[in-house]
Order: sequence, then C-alpha cells, then structure tokens
Amino acid sequence: MKGDFIMDIATIEDYELERYITEVMLDMGVPAHLKGYHYLREAILLSGRDMELVGSVTKLLYPAIAKHFKTTDQKVERAIRNAIEVSWTRGNAESFEAVFGYSVLQGRSRPTNSEYISRIADKMRLDMKSKK
Repeated sequence: MKGDFIMDIATIEDYELERYITEVMLDMGVPAHLKGYHYLREAILLSGRDMELVGSVTKLLYPAIAKHFKTTDQKVERAIRNAIEVSWTRGNAESFEAVFGYSVLQGRSRPTNSEYISRIADKMRLDMKSKK
C-alpha cells in the first residue's frame, strides 16, 4: 500500500538527521570533499523520509537531488557512484561489514547506489525509532 514505507520522522529536525547520516558516512570513509558526499547525504535523507524513492532512483530521487543542487541527474548518479567507490576501496571495512554484512576484504563488489542509499536510510529510520 502506498505510504507504508513513509516514516513519521517529521518530529526529528533535519539537522539531527543530517548529523546522524554524516557520522555514518564519515565512519564508512566517504570523503567529505567529494560532490557525491553531499548528493549522497541528501539522497539518504530524502529516502529516509520516503523509502519509495529508493525504488525509483533514476526517475524520482536523482532528479530531486539534481534540482536541489542545480545540476543534472547523470552528474548526481556518477558523483554518488564515485563517492561509494572511494569509500569502498579506501574506507573502513569494519563499518561496511557492520552495516552491509560484507566488505571489500571478502572480495565482494561494492554495493550499488540504491543498495547503499536504502541500507543507510533504513538504518537511520530504525535507529531514530529506537531513540523515541
């Protein structure tokens, strides 16, 4: 049913959610100087508020982020993919194992953009629910 995946996190301020997402991303090794870092944080924030966006990243999520940052969908997708790739190869393997259940140390390939976004958004939603 439509709306089942929408979490009522309206009571949680954006800055609290951004702080949480930032901590997770930095722990995983996403470099803050990359454009993809900012796009990824926005993608996770939007997806945390409405998980249906993850099911349509190219039609809904990337265009929303592109509009917000005044760029193109393709640049958003590429920058996010690059940020994930950099964190996967140079980041904290233990953090990846804790969040995804696998890491580069196991010879696995990196998570896709939508896998990465949805997993961290889901983690955020669950962790925020437990705080209430």
